[in-house]
Amino acid sequence: MFENEKKQAYEAASELCDKAGLKKGQILIVGCSSSEIVGERIGTNSSIEAAEAVYEGITAALAERGVYLAAQCCEHLNRAVVVEREAVPGAEPVNAVPQPKAGGSFATTAYRRFSDPVVLEEIRADAGLDIGDTLIGMHLKKVAVPVRLKLTAIGEAHLAAARTRPKFIGGSRAVYDDSLK
Repeated sequence: MFENEKKQAYEAASELCDKAGLKKGQILIVGCSSSEIVGERIGTNSSIEAAEAVYEGITAALAERGVYLAAQCCEHLNRAVVVEREAVPGAEPVNAVPQPKAGGSFATTAYRRFSDPVVLEEIRADAGLDIGDTLIGMHLKKVAVPVRLKLTAIGEAHLAAARTRPKFIGGSRAVYDDSLK
């Protein structure tokens, strides 16, 4: 039913991974309002079907690159994050299980489909997709840099993307070391 959104999600995740230079083992945070995807206001019409389609598109792109997905929950779970346990060894989990209307349909889908999900209070991801203005910035490493993608929406939801880079230290003449990505 949401084949177009699945395709858009795959394209967006692929393009961001390429532009951000993500490497195997790095983490992509995704905030996703399924309500916005279906043309409704965020938090008003959660759609498991839309979330599952977007999840499938994104995870297909990430699996090709060995990149981990972190799924941001909604504000009802304080924007906690669902991620595979192996991506965050030693992390301290919180006691929460997302539900479609308490955590969001995308985070719920990730929790149900990951092989060994863990919910964390926070994470520092290497790049991110914000689908429907969910505000993922709190879960990105410093320093976040906007990435302009070909797509500007998934379904009816506004799409924004970011990558991170190490801080510049040493003034305006500092040399950036690309190997630190």
